[in-house]
Amino acid sequence: MREDALRIWQAGLDAVRSERLMREAVRVEGETLWLQDEFIDLSQVRRIAVVGAGKAGAGMAAALEEILGPRLASGKQLTGWVNVPVDCVRTLEHVRLHGARPAGSNEPTEAGVRGAEEMLRIVSTLGPDDLCLALISGGGSALLPAPVDGITLADKLAVTRHLSGAGANIAELNTVRKALSRIKGGGLARACGAKRLVALIISDVLGDPLDVIASGPTTTDTTTTLDALAVLKRYDAQAAGIDMRVFNALRKNSLPGAPFKTSVTNLVIGNNATAVDAAGVEAERLGYSHAMNASTTLEGPAEDIGRHLAGMILRMRSQDGPDCLITGGEPTVKLVARELRGTGGRNQQLVLAAAELLSDVPEGWAILSGGTDGEDGPTDAAGAMLDPEMLVAARQFGLRPAEFLARNDAYHFFEPLGGLIKTGPTHTNVCDIRVAVCRRADDAQPA
Repeated sequence: MREDALRIWQAGLDAVRSERLMREAVRVEGETLWLQDEFIDLSQVRRIAVVGAGKAGAGMAAALEEILGPRLASGKQLTGWVNVPVDCVRTLEHVRLHGARPAGSNEPTEAGVRGAEEMLRIVSTLGPDDLCLALISGGGSALLPAPVDGITLADKLAVTRHLSGAGANIAELNTVRKALSRIKGGGLARACGAKRLVALIISDVLGDPLDVIASGPTTTDTTTTLDALAVLKRYDAQAAGIDMRVFNALRKNSLPGAPFKTSVTNLVIGNNATAVDAAGVEAERLGYSHAMNASTTLEGPAEDIGRHLAGMILRMRSQDGPDCLITGGEPTVKLVARELRGTGGRNQQLVLAAAELLSDVPEGWAILSGGTDGEDGPTDAAGAMLDPEMLVAARQFGLRPAEFLARNDAYHFFEPLGGLIKTGPTHTNVCDIRVAVCRRADDAQPA
């Protein structure tokens, strides 16, 4: 059953691979470039510039070069710059993939700042006969640092660390990030001189709010600096030692941004629902009667989601109906003090929380949760899986779930059990996929 859960999860991941999504969304017919249902007459285009950021950026850029082909790439002077994690960097013919942060560290760096500045420079040189294509995906916020005047990258990093550790959700985080950035919150579009800018977006935010995905570099911001100040107040940022430069910069930059000079189209080409749907198809192929839900709203603590899924396993085992539950989302984790904290991520924490409720169920279930980006917190794992056999091994090793849960140390609970899911970079990011499978208590054979 553990293997079935992993196959179901893998099918969801494969459906949102960046190259696959690009080939489904972009095609060339003669001199016409189709971007989903949008089309552009390339005979009227002098240059094509590609910019962007995100964990899916490398695959998106590689697929775009392949789709355009050598003739168009040469004829339209294709060039570009995309910020990606360093373990995603490879050499392409026309688009520069720039390592903007280390692997496994979802925080902004000076290398990211240099890349963001280069993108702003590229789009500012474009004219009315040019086309700009932006490749945006999850993780783009950390990969696009361009601090506003008056603050440093260290200031932004301190804010992000404080809010993340305090349990702020992605919308709250990005509200502050946008307000402190020259490229987020529509800043990239404001700098663009091309006649048209089309953003191809792989969404890692539930409900696909365009101004939250990668902090919305190509869309009008729906939040304000007052909203950002309210988030900082909500999480006691001043008392936590965040420098007054941050608060002063927000108050100084309270006016709305200038209007876009370019015509902007934002297209979502893949999201969490895409992955959950594909996982459901695989579950059906394996013979499960499945139920699915891709959350469209912000989720609560990972521990609550894990306990809920454990409860659903208990219910499915005792009642007629589905024997497989597939859900998608992105919960939060409130971290304990740094000196007490172990190693883990939200998916590992979620599965570990489920272990407490399932400890007395000796057979007939498996649960799994993994991030589609292949990263779960500052670890080399995408997530974790658990079944009765692994819980027996945990007891033999003297591993108590509650102790590891309390110190955010799920990684070291699952590591000796072989319960970590390790994929390496997946070149995509559409939040998390969770799979719970079970056998009814009165069934003699596994599902």
